[in-house]
Amino acid sequence: MTVRKIQAGDIVSRIFYIRGKKVMLDSDLASVYGVETKVLNQAVKRNLKRFPDDFFFQLTNEEWNSLRSQIVTFEVLPYDHRPLAGK
Repeated sequence: MTVRKIQAGDIVSRIFYIRGKKVMLDSDLASVYGVETKVLNQAVKRNLKRFPDDFFFQLTNEEWNSLRSQIVTFEVLPYDHRPLAGK
């Protein structure tokens, strides 16, 4: 296993406020752990009992569009779905 050094600023810049909670998008969290987004989401779904009920939620279209409009870099990400957010 390769250990990657993660800077605090890298994490902080990926935290957003959605529904009054601090959250990270599934793709950002997967990147922190060095796995594909699909792999992270599958692991969470297989182990739902280990997480609080509100650990992950699907962004609404309005939330996703609002977030994308605020952060130009999202325009180039290969999202074909609304991402999950985790707190």
